[in-house]
Amino acid sequence: MIAIYYLVLQIIKLYSYVVIANILISWLIAFNVLNTQNRFVFIIFDFTYRLTNPILNRIRYFLPNLGSLDISPIILLLLIWFVEMCMKLYVAPMIF
Repeated sequence: MIAIYYLVLQIIKLYSYVVIANILISWLIAFNVLNTQNRFVFIIFDFTYRLTNPILNRIRYFLPNLGSLDISPIILLLLIWFVEMCMKLYVAPMIF
């Protein structure tokens, strides 16, 4: 049971890194630092986009329109942090 707990925590942490990578890559593409014509850049961006977009779209559905400002990744990172803290505070004492 302890191994499953740590595995879930690591998957959550890894997903937060994927969200941050998606944010950074999209900024670099927007400012023309990276070019999506490069196949490697496109594969990495497509991978992070496919992993994060379903959850970000659900969050965007509930947010008001802020124009070109997209705060859904920030809210997703806050939710990930909240789930991680709840697991550490409430699930960990039941396991240990």
